[in-house]
Amino acid sequence: MPETKRTAGGVLGGLLGVVGLSAVAGVLVAATVTPAIALSGAAASSAITLFDNLPSALEIDELMLPTTFYWMNPDTGEYEVMTQFYDQNRDPVTFDEVAPVMYNAILSSEDKNFYSHGGVDLVGTARAVISGGSQGGGSSISQQYVKNILIQKCEAEVGTGEDADMTQEEIDAAKIACFEDATVASGVEGYQRKLQEMRYAIALEQKYSKDEILLGYLNIANFGGQNYGIGAAAHYYFGVSPADLTLGQAAALAGMVQTPNLYRLDRPDGSWTDKDGNPINSAADGYSLTKERQTYVLNRMLADGKITQEEHDAAVAEPIVPVITPADTGCGVVPGKAAYFCQYARGIMENDEAFGATKEERTKLLKQGGLNVYLTIDRRLQAAAEQAMTDNVQTSIEGYTNDLTGRLGAATTSIETKTGRILEITQNTLFSETITDDPNYSSLVYAGNLKYGGATGFEGGSTFKVFTLLEWLQEGHSVNEVLNGNVQVFKNFRNSCFGDITNSTLINNFAKSPGYVGTPMRFTADSLNTGFLAMASQLDMCGIEKTAAKMGVVRGNGDPVEVRVPFDVLGSNNIAPIDVAAAYATIANNGVYCTPKAIDRITDASGNEVALPEASCTQALEPNIAATAAFALQGVMTGGSGRASNPYDGTPILGKTGTHEAKQTWLVASSTNVTTAVWVGNSDGDADVSRWPWNHLYTRHSVARPILAAANTLYGGDSFPAPDTNLTKTVYYELPNVVGQSVEAATKTLEDAGFQVALGNPVTSTEGAGIVAQQDPGAGQVAGGATVTIYPSDGQGVIVPSVSGSVDQARSTLQGAGLNVTGGTCKNSNDTVALTGTNPGAGAMVARGSTVNIEVSCTGPAPKPTKTP
Repeated sequence: MPETKRTAGGVLGGLLGVVGLSAVAGVLVAATVTPAIALSGAAASSAITLFDNLPSALEIDELMLPTTFYWMNPDTGEYEVMTQFYDQNRDPVTFDEVAPVMYNAILSSEDKNFYSHGGVDLVGTARAVISGGSQGGGSSISQQYVKNILIQKCEAEVGTGEDADMTQEEIDAAKIACFEDATVASGVEGYQRKLQEMRYAIALEQKYSKDEILLGYLNIANFGGQNYGIGAAAHYYFGVSPADLTLGQAAALAGMVQTPNLYRLDRPDGSWTDKDGNPINSAADGYSLTKERQTYVLNRMLADGKITQEEHDAAVAEPIVPVITPADTGCGVVPGKAAYFCQYARGIMENDEAFGATKEERTKLLKQGGLNVYLTIDRRLQAAAEQAMTDNVQTSIEGYTNDLTGRLGAATTSIETKTGRILEITQNTLFSETITDDPNYSSLVYAGNLKYGGATGFEGGSTFKVFTLLEWLQEGHSVNEVLNGNVQVFKNFRNSCFGDITNSTLINNFAKSPGYVGTPMRFTADSLNTGFLAMASQLDMCGIEKTAAKMGVVRGNGDPVEVRVPFDVLGSNNIAPIDVAAAYATIANNGVYCTPKAIDRITDASGNEVALPEASCTQALEPNIAATAAFALQGVMTGGSGRASNPYDGTPILGKTGTHEAKQTWLVASSTNVTTAVWVGNSDGDADVSRWPWNHLYTRHSVARPILAAANTLYGGDSFPAPDTNLTKTVYYELPNVVGQSVEAATKTLEDAGFQVALGNPVTSTEGAGIVAQQDPGAGQVAGGATVTIYPSDGQGVIVPSVSGSVDQARSTLQGAGLNVTGGTCKNSNDTVALTGTNPGAGAMVARGSTVNIEVSCTGPAPKPTKTP
């Protein structure tokens, strides 16, 4: 263990530095510039003035520390490192976490008198100033600590402020300049830099202990590339902690600090080239330059009595064998599809104003701020989603393109309904930020929006119809009202925000379905376009737009959604899957909308809580509206278009399917606890994905079903609240009388009134052929959804006329009406015949040519008078 107590000589050295350094430094500078007058009073006086005017205090900024993303291990319940982001790979250690051999190696090679001087090695500094740096830096560890602090301050400002638009090449060059300015400046600037360095070093010695300075130096020093500090260096080059370094390893690392990129051990093909361009310091030559420098350090340790001759010889004889162990950095090192969750969270850190006013400030915080970021991801559900994606969707359609355009894409995301915590994000592609010309790879997060994921969302299709359903309920309509959902031009639409719309466009249903007269309940289960257009034509379209907005839905590029034309009702807006999931989670959560979030908490390097982006759970829908919508949406998953996604495991779920012009397909479903959105479609282009060589409509179900089953197993779910009886009541309608109308006119009258129409067989009627003669049920109040059967006339009906007078007159009247006549006679020809009526009777409806019987009464002749005897 190195000495830790100051000696009397150390105190004296400090006093000499404070009291006498100005004069000494002045003489040194004068001797270098004009040796002939080195001892002149004028030169000394001038130098002293220069030194005294330099700043005397150096603020030690917080070290540039990696930001670490954590995810929870479901088996242990403990957080584990997912990945890190850094400009400088650094793992700060405490004094006792470094092997004594490392301290001895750095002290012997860099500053053997560290614990006895006052911060400045005057002889070494004089040698460095006189030689212009050609004979080494001559700096004490305190001075080297100062250099590294100044380098870090300089590097921290690169690419910020006015230089925010620098390219990566320019940033790298600027960082090199930071190093050179602090270490190899020559001439007058070099002298002034050395004097300033000395003054700062003396100030550090007055403020901090020797141990603090030594540890600070080892935690800040560069060890090649992006590796800073002994903690990161030991792990990166040898795969060990600094407490476990061997003598040879410690000597190799101690030797690096003078020219770190020359001696680095992670370039087996050579870290340097000779004058002929041949690689040197490679695995092939045993890292010759580093070995030579290591041997120097070991020699110094032997001379200082820090090691024995035997230890020295063994370490010199031992070859340098690096065990390169890169630190996990960036999302590319995250296994599987979870890389996309990582990328989404990174997008939040780099683009949300909660972490800085500018992009460069936020990126600097991410890569230098030393934050601990705890993610919301559930690795169990993530694994299930990844398996479902891998089993059912290929990474691209390469080899099947032919005349097709576009790019196969698929994404899933699941959200905890009551908190907004994002539990999983997956997609079909492989993650890479460097491969841009292979359709199998992408760094875009399809589930996210442009701000956080780099994607712009996808046309929501019929998943967007839910906002029309909600507005329907909010305006007091029942899901059991009856509407004419047949294919037709819906002409008039109200919009209180942007003006009413007169439409002339015919919009069809999927697969050219003709539609039907039905209820919103049935329209929702079947996802009938014309049914929702019929609903929208009775609503304020501005209200539909506002309903979507208050449930957190925006376009993928961040712009508000628009419902300006009838087609918008059917899902023409591009929306991120995360926003779709959050909207449906609102319905499952009794109308409470929770902002989606991928980060549970953040702490800084000291363990203090860091403020997260603003997020909240707010009542976006009245509970009765949400409950009734959930009632309708459950029908989608039990007998409607989403039933193929239902795992049927006893957990109640609601949901909705969606397609958009055969280009995008969706399934979003939710229990009371977890909402999952699945999108499969064209991520780039306008190809009709139905022409791609897989069942695009069913794929969404095969992906969704195992994810829903896993979510239900992990989180469960309760029954949804009962719907509002006023919003599910049967609505009675006035059935008009259409008898006497043509079949066409009667059909339109009934359908316009919201009824379905069935055509019965023709019936005998006095109405003309094709004129409605009967309807069932008849006119009056009937329940919504009733089917009215209309019966056209065959045109052959005759009303039996009323007859009077003689039988002959009656016969003539009946025959004139087109009827056959029977009856009208008596058995006894002598009887008196009296007309009594007809059968069928007068007013009866009979077919033309029917037989009508004349009914008469017969009475015999009057009896002759009887003579009285």
